[in-house]
Amino acid sequence: MMPLTLARPGEVNTIKKISGRDNVRHHLEDLGFVVGEHITVISVISGDVILNIKGSRIALNREMAQRIMI
Repeated sequence: MMPLTLARPGEVNTIKKISGRDNVRHHLEDLGFVVGEHITVISVISGDVILNIKGSRIALNREMAQRIMI
């Protein structure tokens, strides 16, 4: 497993684990980040990532992206 921040743009990955406090995990779940979901990194800018998940584009800062393991 590796953090989402290390994924290459254009690669399709599967979420394997989400770490952090309960409120952080629940917030990410509300955005669609759940274990087993496919996710694609669209671009990385200074560690922040723009992602495609469930047909939506979502931007996450580096700190949040590091909590998502692929």
